[in-house]
Amino acid sequence: MLNKNLHKINAGIVFTISLITYILTLPDTVVFWDVGEFIAAAYLLQVPHPPGSPFFLLVAKIFSMVPFATDPAVRVHFISALCSALTAMFLYLIIVRLIRLWGKSYETTSEKIALYGSAIIGALSLTFSNTFWFNAVEAEVYGISMFFVSSITYIALRWQQSTDEHLKGQYILLVAYLIGLS
Repeated sequence: MLNKNLHKINAGIVFTISLITYILTLPDTVVFWDVGEFIAAAYLLQVPHPPGSPFFLLVAKIFSMVPFATDPAVRVHFISALCSALTAMFLYLIIVRLIRLWGKSYETTSEKIALYGSAIIGALSLTFSNTFWFNAVEAEVYGISMFFVSSITYIALRWQQSTDEHLKGQYILLVAYLIGLS
């Protein structure tokens, strides 16, 4: 039981570190390139350049209406920060699952430190990588896209390790639904 709680705490720590980092570095207004177009299209529910990103725009419209920041651009930037922090958390969970697939039990303290430590380092390496960080703090579709990729990968790993046939069917339906949303 302690092992599961430690695993969840570590995932929460990775998420919190990533989210705080991204929130502290969010731009305070519109930035260059397509970001201004996405923010304006979301705020007014219009259509940006193709392919349009309808799901991102609907989520951005909802976030732009919630008054947690004075500038609507910051509210829309927050979507990328939140989704990118969730991506880092999912990467931690994916790394732990992949390492455990090797079949080792990881019972001793040093083995647990190696398992969880390597997953934390891997996830935080993504968090602080230049390109990922750049996309995590601006209102672009890349953050939410990476969230979908990481969540689908994690659910696929859960599906692969599941023994309950009913649960396997639910995992497949969830993956199909997330693919449709993305």
